Amino acid sequence: MSTNKLRTLKNEFLEYLEIERNRSQLTIRNYDHYLCSFLNWSKLAHPAQITAEIVRKYRLYLNRYKDDKEKGLKKVTQDYYVIALRGFLKYLAKRDIETLSGEKIELGKSHEREVEFLETEEVMRLIEAVSGNKISDLRDRAILELLFSTGLRVSEISNLDCENVNLKSGEFSVRGKGEKIRLVFISESAKNAIKKYLSKRKDVDPALFINIKKPKNVDGKKEKQMRLTPRSIQRIVRKYAIRAGIVKRVTPHTLRHSFATDLLVNGADIRSVQSLLGHSSITTTQIYTHITNKHLKDIHTKFHSKRR
Repeated sequence: MSTNKLRTLKNEFLEYLEIERNRSQLTIRNYDHYLCSFLNWSKLAHPAQITAEIVRKYRLYLNRYKDDKEKGLKKVTQDYYVIALRGFLKYLAKRDIETLSGEKIELGKSHEREVEFLETEEVMRLIEAVSGNKISDLRDRAILELLFSTGLRVSEISNLDCENVNLKSGEFSVRGKGEKIRLVFISESAKNAIKKYLSKRKDVDPALFINIKKPKNVDGKKEKQMRLTPRSIQRIVRKYAIRAGIVKRVTPHTLRHSFATDLLVNGADIRSVQSLLGHSSITTTQIYTHITNKHLKDIHTKFHSKRR
C-alpha cells in the first residue's frame, strides 16, 4: 500500500459522491474539507489504522479546537466533520476495505436548532423599505418578494434565468439541493414586482437578477453584465433589514424560515411545507413546528374549560 492510500481513497470517495450519489459541488468541497481535517490531524496512511480510539480523540480535538480569535466549533459544525468521516468509512466498507465500521460512530445529542424568522409585520416592513422606481430598486423589491413568496434558497434565486420563471401561470420548477426538482409558486405581489423589474430591463442577459452597475472596461472590452451572486443577494437583504429598523440578523434564509413559518401558522400541513421547501426528510422540516407551538396557547385559551 502506498503511504498516500488514505488520501487516494478519499479522492475516490469524493468522485463517488459526485457521480453515483449526484451530490452538488458545494457538498463535495465541504466533504473534502472535513476529511482533509481528519487526515491532517491523524497523519494516518492506511484505512486499517482508523480505530474507535482514534475517532474518539479526534472528536475531543474538534470539541476543544480554538481558532486565532479563541473561537470554537459549534456542536452542529462538529457533527458535519463526523458525518463526513462516517460516510467515508461506510464507503470503504462497501468496497470491502478493512477499517473501522462507520456504524460504530454515533453523533452526540445536539441541541434543538434555533430558527430565526420574521413576523408578517416585519416582512412587510422589509419589503416596503425598498422605495424608488430605479431599476435597482425594482430588482431589489422583486428579490425580497420572491424570497418570501417561494422560500427559495439564496443559491436557487441566484441561479434563476428569466426563462425559468413563468409569470403567466405563477409557478415554475427549480433544481435544488441534490439536483432534486420541485415546483414553487409565486404570489401576485411577487409576480407584479418581477414584471415591473423586467419591464425596465434593456439587456439580453439570461439571468433573472443581475448587477445593474454599468459594465466596466476590461482590456478595452466592456465586461458583460453578470448575474447576482448569493453573496450580493445577502447584502441586498441585509441593507433593507437595516433600513426597515429590524434588529434581528436578517438573511435570505431568514425569509425562507419566514415562508415556512407563515404557511404552518396559517394551517398548512407539514408534509406540504416539506415539499415546498424541497426537504428530503420530514425531520428537517420539523424544526419549524416548535415555532408554531405558541399558537397552541390561543387554542387552549379559546377552547379549554368552556363548561366551567
